[in-house]
This record gives sequence, structure tokens and C-alpha cells, in this order.
Amino acid sequence: MVETSELLKQLPSIDKVLNHPLLAKTAAPHCLVVEAAQEAVDLWRQQILRHETGQLPAINLAAISSCAINFLQQKQQPSLRRIINATGTLLHTNLGRAPLSEAAIQAIDEAARGYSNLELDLTSGKRGHRYSHVDELLCRLTGAEAAAVVNNNAGAVLLALAALARGKEAVVSRGELVEIGGAFRVPDVMEAGGVILREVGTTNKTHLRDYQQALNDNTGLLLKVHTSNYRIIGFSESVTAAQMVELGREHKIPVMEDLGSGMLFDLSPFGLPKEPTVKEGVDAGIDILTFSGDKLLGGPQAGIIVGKKWAVDKIRHHPLARALRIDKLTLAALETTLRHYLDQQQAIVEIPLLRMLNMGSAELEQRTITFMQELKTQLDDGCELKMIRENSCVGGGALPTTDLPGVALSLKATNISAEKLAAKLRKGEHPVVARIQDNQLVINLRTIFPYQEKIVAHSLQQIISSDKQAPRDK
Repeated sequence: MVETSELLKQLPSIDKVLNHPLLAKTAAPHCLVVEAAQEAVDLWRQQILRHETGQLPAINLAAISSCAINFLQQKQQPSLRRIINATGTLLHTNLGRAPLSEAAIQAIDEAARGYSNLELDLTSGKRGHRYSHVDELLCRLTGAEAAAVVNNNAGAVLLALAALARGKEAVVSRGELVEIGGAFRVPDVMEAGGVILREVGTTNKTHLRDYQQALNDNTGLLLKVHTSNYRIIGFSESVTAAQMVELGREHKIPVMEDLGSGMLFDLSPFGLPKEPTVKEGVDAGIDILTFSGDKLLGGPQAGIIVGKKWAVDKIRHHPLARALRIDKLTLAALETTLRHYLDQQQAIVEIPLLRMLNMGSAELEQRTITFMQELKTQLDDGCELKMIRENSCVGGGALPTTDLPGVALSLKATNISAEKLAAKLRKGEHPVVARIQDNQLVINLRTIFPYQEKIVAHSLQQIISSDKQAPRDK
């Protein structure tokens, strides 16, 4: 038996690996090539030290250089990559939430390729402001007097609170002190904005009198937070926006509502529960409303602020507004997305999220059957394919109690576990993110674009066939 020390001596030097034809001719950055060579040699070294040499090819320069090339290819892959969402969750926060329309993508491309009139009034030739590209659209679509946009909705809430009530109390129902993703809580945002939290009511019930009794000389804002990522059902009661507006007017205190997801038209025709629209909040007289761009709106990440002109002007001129401002690429995508909403039917056709929401069970079932039949021609008899009933969810902290009825494809292969198959799909050339349920891979076509179906089928065929040919783990 060869001693460990002798095996270590057989490892080639880094220079020898770098001079091997596989690496010597690569055009990759030299620093990455060196790192890849070092990692390849170290892989063999660690296996030798752990006495696991049987799991690697014999020590030779070609094998180690080939391994280095694999490491190099991984290093050259961009970290942020396009993936195929097969989970059935439409607004998957980990996967970037709402996909953009083709027109919005083209608008980003156009804005990125050169200069733009981001802050230039082309008519007067004088300096303009970046809000001008979307504020008229937002006012037209919501009925608001003025609008502003920042980088995300948490930023919009922070900015609005700081501009309208810094150093003063904001009265909010205890049942509306929500926590969003990443343990980011409304009370924390209020504290960061210099606003004093004044909780009223109980978790499940808050009455108008609770707000009335909390008012004092230091009350700066009445705050309503739409519970878009959870629901309190059963023995519960809350104060309506109209009631809060009436109370605010009586005591000359502004009213603000954070809608969270936010929507520009009623989603109930899609078979979804009634959600408050932005226009309904404006019509109720709320001074400031905030909502997200990349949730139910189906656009880019943005924090949208609409409301009364006096309040929006205060927000625009607050020092934080510059720190949280939106960039030209996001503005380009947001303007295009909002233009879709000028025609509701066009919005449903053009915006991917709305298409997914509007996809009926029959359409989804037919797509799944066709995909399953095509997949059966590419996979051998060792794979079990079947259509299962599965509800999709909206995700992204929107419509938490809503399920979208439909079907999905369940796949079970005899030669590879569901966990290993899912991992290989994620790590592939075209990463696919699917779910595992009952030791089977589940693929939901609601969140897969039609052109991506062939990519998913090819990836599955490649993984399953290559794994079948490979030696089985002992």
C-alpha cells in the first residue's frame, strides 16, 4: 500500500498544471486560472489526507488539469443568473418576484445602451426631475394628485414616515404591526424614521374609539397597514380607511396607508379575493399610500408613493429621498409597466404575472398533459410520470390565503433520488428550481414560460440518462 506521503509527492506543482494545454490556451483571467489550478490540486491533496483516493481518478496531470477546467468554468459563471421557476409560486421572493413584460425589458435595454433624459426637460432644455417619467401615469391610473417613486416599498414607508411625522407619534393598530421578509418589521421602520409608535386596539380587534383615545398634541400621523402577507379571521374587527380619514380631517392629522402589494385594478374577475386597489384608497381621501412595484403590479422593484400634493411634496424634498431614489433602468421598466395598465386587457396580455394569475385550470391541465407526453418520449421506462392536483400560490407576501387551483407534473426516477435530481437541475446550464414532495420531483407549469418547456425537458433527459450510465454509489 502506497504511503500517504508518497502520494502527496506525486501531486504536480501549480506551474505544471498551469502549463498543461488545457489551461495554457484559455483566455480566462489569469487570477481565476491560478485559483482553479490550486483548488484542483488541493482537492486531490485533501482526499489523500482523508485516505479517500478511491473516489478520485489516479493522480496524473491530465486528470487534475481537467478538474481545474471544471472549476474555472464555475468561476466564470455570473453569480446572478436567469433561472426557470418550476415551483408554482408566482411571486417567489428568492427568485426575484415578478418577471417583467417584453416591452419593459426592451425599455431597460434602450435606457442602458446610452444616455437618457433622466433629469432633463427636453422641451425647455432645463433640469427636470426623475419622477416626471412616471408621476403623470401614476396620477392618471390612481386619481392621486401627485406621486413619487423610490427603490422599494420599505424605503417608501420609511421616507413617508420620516417626512410626515418625524419626532411625533404615529397611531397604528396592534393587529397591523406586520413583519415582512428578512425580519423587517413596521415598528423598526418607524423607529428608523424617527417616529414614535403608538399602538392601539388588540391583535384581533381595533375600534375607532381606540384611535380617538390615543390622539394627543404630539400625534403626527394615523397609520393604516394592509395585512397583505397574513390574515386575521374569525372574531376580528378593524377600522376602515374612510373612518380613519374622517377622524384625521376632524383633528387635522394626516392619514397614511401602506398597501404592501398594491394593485391598480380589481383582481376578483380572476377568481381571486377582493383586494383594496390604490384608487379606492385615493378616493377614500387617504393623504399618502405606498405600495410595491414588483408584487401584484407585475413590474420592477420599486416603492411607489401616491397621494395629496402637499404630502408628496414634503416627501420629495426630504433628504432621504435622494438616498432612496430610483435609477434610470428601473424607471424605464416601471414606466412601460404602467403604460400597460392604461388598457386593462393589454395589461393582462402583456404582464407575465397577470397572465399567470389569469391562467385557467383547463389551460394549465392541457399544457401539463402535452408536456408530460413529450417528456415520456425522452425518458425511459424507469421514470414514473403522472399529473397531480396542486394549488399554486401567489407568494411575495401577497394574497396569503389564496390558492390558484390547478395541476402539476410529478416525476420519480428509479436511478436518481428526487433530492439529487432537484440539485442537478439547479446547478445546470439553465438552472431549474422545482419542488420535492413525497420523494418525487414536482414541476408546476404555471410559472414556466412556454418556450422554457423544451429546456426543462432536455435538462431532465440529460441528467437522468447520464446518472443512469454513471456508476452507482456504493
